Amino acid sequence: MRDWLTHRARVSPEATALVEADDGTERTYAELDAAVSETAGRLAALGVESGDHLGVLMETRVAFVRVVHAAMRLGAVLVPLNARLARPELARQAAVADLNLVVCEADTEADAAASASVPVTSVDAPECDEVAALGEQGRARRGPARPEFPRYGEDSVNFEPAAWSLSDTQAMLFTSGTTGDPKAVELSVGNFLASATASAFRLGVVPDDRWLLCLSMYHMGGLSVVLRSALYGTTVVLQEGFDAESATDSITEYDVTGVSLVPTMLRRMLDESGGLADSLRFVLLGGAPARDELISRCEALDVPVHPTYGMTETTSQIATARPREAFDYRGTVGRPLLGTDVTVVGDDGDPLAAGETGELVVSGPTVMSGYYADREATAEAFGPHGLHTGDVGYRDDGGRIWVLNRREDRIVTGGENVHPGEVVEVLRDHPGVRDAAVVGLADDEWGERVAALVVPEDGATLSEESLRAHFEDRLAGYKRPRTVAFADELPRTASGTVEREVVRERLRE
Repeated sequence: MRDWLTHRARVSPEATALVEADDGTERTYAELDAAVSETAGRLAALGVESGDHLGVLMETRVAFVRVVHAAMRLGAVLVPLNARLARPELARQAAVADLNLVVCEADTEADAAASASVPVTSVDAPECDEVAALGEQGRARRGPARPEFPRYGEDSVNFEPAAWSLSDTQAMLFTSGTTGDPKAVELSVGNFLASATASAFRLGVVPDDRWLLCLSMYHMGGLSVVLRSALYGTTVVLQEGFDAESATDSITEYDVTGVSLVPTMLRRMLDESGGLADSLRFVLLGGAPARDELISRCEALDVPVHPTYGMTETTSQIATARPREAFDYRGTVGRPLLGTDVTVVGDDGDPLAAGETGELVVSGPTVMSGYYADREATAEAFGPHGLHTGDVGYRDDGGRIWVLNRREDRIVTGGENVHPGEVVEVLRDHPGVRDAAVVGLADDEWGERVAALVVPEDGATLSEESLRAHFEDRLAGYKRPRTVAFADELPRTASGTVEREVVRERLRE
């Protein structure tokens, strides 16, 4: 098969593909298709070929949408990189993914140039001599008047559009594994297609649907909106950067029918507006557990909330509850999507009966093929019943899934995963730190916040300010501890294991 945009442009060229929320600019699928051909031609001129790994270091914007489709048109594997990471983190991901080229923007150019050991190109006018210009020269993100899909002139070359099979790797997205080391999840064309199909059966799709894109496209939640909409032939309403008031207004102004959010975003929107427009058919709510209070507000305000549970390794959704189910069974994420099987297993790996708590294991056509170039991690992730999620939960008598906590104590803050071990390693690099423990504390704003109990070196004088300065270039902002306390020793069991609940109690104090 060809790339999905090619097929969509042939079937419904006049349908609206994209609306820019800032100014209402609209693009048809025919216009988007032509623009993507220009982007693909420019990437080809820079040497991108079928099978190459194309890194993208950008926030959500039209240029990112173009690169997503252009990568598939060329047969390149898309590798979105988190634009919020510190340079050492980016460098590790770039090395793991074996990138051939990185596409950046003005705001990320310096980080891309410093972190990637491969050629870098910018969709904005480059400031570094070693960074090539891809297009859209002269406009920064959120800048003044932008040209209508500017052409690249002589810097574009002809290319042969790629043919894809369902087993081909379409994208690699990063997730944190049990050690906190970066792992690139290999997702195939078949994974994305199965996920889009199963999601459509659960949420429903109609030709006039409009999906507000206000999540970062380097996460599965944002990328899925772009890919699914091209498959469905529906419209993406794109917002550059999330703002609660603007997102709420965009839903009303553009008759948005669906939106993907994390709980913090939805809570802010409800605080801002007191409700959402009647045009909405679904609010897909994931990335972190939704508190009962938020679900109750949605019921009272008639917000069609669909709590969902998913992960990068399963190409997004695993289970999703419809509103009535979410209201009647507070805390559930609903039943598994079509084609997805969820098995709850005990410590011995054997399946457990309904109501019994164990690890959630997933199988089905949306599950990844593995972690790129990491056979050991891939082998550890799979068992007889499928992919081990590392999440603890149970299935009730009605087949609904309930997720209780993270098996490896991962922290979910504002929809972002943080592995405590990674933060501990950075803390231990500080010359005044002898030891540290990192846990998540409940937080009304972010779901959880990162907290650290730090043991100073003998004679060392430590302050929160010195630690914050230490984190500055070593950790992404969302990974930095918001609560810090100091102790002479870490609480440990007789076997030497840190007593995490005791650590939490001390930090709560």
